[in-house]
Amino acid sequence: MGRAAGAAADNGSMEPATQVDRTPFANLDSSPPEMLAMLIAALEAMGNHPQIRRVRAAAHAALRPAPGQRLLDAGCGGGDVARELAAAVGPAGEVVALDYSAATLAAARNRHDGSSVSYVTGDVSALEHPDDSFDGVWCERVLQHLAFPDVAIGELVRVTRPGGRVCLVDTDWRSLAFDGMPDHLSAAVTAEMVGRFDAEQGMIGRSLRRRLVTAGLTEVTATPVTCLFDTPESAAVVLPMVNPLVPPDAWSTAAEVRQDWFTAVESAGARGVFLAVLTIWAVAGTVPPG
Repeated sequence: MGRAAGAAADNGSMEPATQVDRTPFANLDSSPPEMLAMLIAALEAMGNHPQIRRVRAAAHAALRPAPGQRLLDAGCGGGDVARELAAAVGPAGEVVALDYSAATLAAARNRHDGSSVSYVTGDVSALEHPDDSFDGVWCERVLQHLAFPDVAIGELVRVTRPGGRVCLVDTDWRSLAFDGMPDHLSAAVTAEMVGRFDAEQGMIGRSLRRRLVTAGLTEVTATPVTCLFDTPESAAVVLPMVNPLVPPDAWSTAAEVRQDWFTAVESAGARGVFLAVLTIWAVAGTVPPG
């Protein structure tokens, strides 16, 4: 799962995207209330997870936020990163926290700490901000949910001033691997998760460096962070296929596969042999002079 945002169709126009242009997770506002509450709670829990903190530390170093800057958090989720960036830019700076989901933004506003963050709805693939509006942009686990990620990247570059940094953080779902459970179950569950995305979305993390280079950015840095989960409880915070609270109807596998999987996960955890790994990439580059 990632932080939710919107997309625009890659058809030569900047018309708002239709629902089919995004994964279901990017359409949080259309979720039933109980599912929406669970997803928002999941976003907050993920942000507090030590492995996600490692990813964000790498991204923070790549973005290089400085006092007085104006930054954009594109796909802000619950606003936790935006508030951390606000601490980095200080009272003389500003952070715009943007998300496609009105419900997510409401949750972010409820958690506001009085820092210099403004919360706005918007589509990362059709930003309403003028060119060169920001000194830097952070976009975390959003592109995996977009059918046309390069449209969004183009918008993020457009609104960043020359010399500013664009930092993209995203998952490589094809790196997902397990140990401690029967191989046939691990393979089935991994295939089920990867199958939720098309080939481009599922491997978006490893492609971020290429996409920024192709977009013309310079000083591009790419840091793969391998997240390791050695208990089912730890993994369940970040990996939906290990979380038994995810409703069965969210699975495309047969019911008996899901049941056998969770039985195997519980057994591996009890024996101390559970292992899951997933690589998330933090990639950033500098916008060159126009």
